[in-house]
Amino acid sequence: MPSDDEDRRQFSEYFVARRDVVRRSAYLMCGDWHWADDLAQAAFIRLASAWHRVRDPQALDAFVRTCLVRAYLAETRRVWRRRERAVAETPELAGAGDDAEDATRRVVFATALRQVPPRQRVTLICRYYHELDVAETAAVLGCSEGTVKSQTARGLATLRRVLGDAVLTNELVLARKEERP
Repeated sequence: MPSDDEDRRQFSEYFVARRDVVRRSAYLMCGDWHWADDLAQAAFIRLASAWHRVRDPQALDAFVRTCLVRAYLAETRRVWRRRERAVAETPELAGAGDDAEDATRRVVFATALRQVPPRQRVTLICRYYHELDVAETAAVLGCSEGTVKSQTARGLATLRRVLGDAVLTNELVLARKEERP
């Protein structure tokens, strides 16, 4: 049986390796870096409290993702959170080939993603950003596969209305590629 020091070391290693990915996922959900930090912290606190019960290290990412999604959805149900509106000006478009162009594209996509209702947004992030199938997404959200399909369709329709078809497909692919080392 591993010692407490060994558990702490393993948790610290996992935290260091995955914190940025979890934080970026949280940002995609909520659109606010401060809120994303809070959500990531809540997910890691939940993981830390359950660390000694984890039997399959391969399931850690799924566990943290589920904790993150549930923390986000719980926060969106709070009355004070619904009244709060983050407002950010999008930067002017930069010249072709400029790194600022990529940043602008990400900001525009994140702004459009915030126009999608929270449950649909989380469904899209699970399906396209984390590349989960319908069954895996249903398990994370604690709902039926039919609900995942309808939430995905509605969320994509909203994004298509805001961004247009070609831009939407391109942005979902680019968001995934940016996560790859």
